[in-house]
Amino acid sequence: MKRAALFDLDGVLADSHHAFRLTLAGFATFHLGRRITIADLPTDVAIAPRDHVLAALGVTEPLDEEGWDAATATATLTARVFPYVVPVLTELRAAGWATGIVTARTQRRVPWLLGDDIRSLMDVIICSDEAPLKPAPDGIFLALDRLAVPPDQAVFIGDMRADVLAGQAAGVHTIGAGWGFTPPEQLADAGADLVLNDPGQLVPTLLKWADAGQPTGHRKRS
Repeated sequence: MKRAALFDLDGVLADSHHAFRLTLAGFATFHLGRRITIADLPTDVAIAPRDHVLAALGVTEPLDEEGWDAATATATLTARVFPYVVPVLTELRAAGWATGIVTARTQRRVPWLLGDDIRSLMDVIICSDEAPLKPAPDGIFLALDRLAVPPDQAVFIGDMRADVLAGQAAGVHTIGAGWGFTPPEQLADAGADLVLNDPGQLVPTLLKWADAGQPTGHRKRS
């Protein structure tokens, strides 16, 4: 039976922590007319909603998406795809798995972070201009529909509480990416079926799930 591994993008496939902070600081600097540095950002910047962070800095007007894009495009030059991504995707696809992304990025912003080599290893990429943001499950449902894979044969790997909740609402298995934006214990508390701290564990974990027909290690950290 066909199975699917769906991934969040930022923090899971790409190390964009610093780029995200640079985007916020640059955007706030432009709109406030004074220098905002990464040191000025709130401590919960990695997991707080973007609008909340900007409001805390004093940016209260409606978000200027073109301005945000300009800041993002520049800051993304500092981001990198994690070294595990190509070998893991290649091995999963060789084992017969479909692969995809469900991300809060727009279609325009995805190529700024992922090159053709990575995108070619994805069977589907669902962006926020195609489906509501997580924790709504719509993006996962849309990806599975395009892949023709039922929810119980799919897993979603994410690094935010919203990712876990979206996966649960969609009826897929959920893996918390403990190497991402959110501390592993918070992903476990959110109800992830499994939390991995090492992306090198992804392939053996997913192949084990496929053999067993269901996830093992429910809501445990590894």
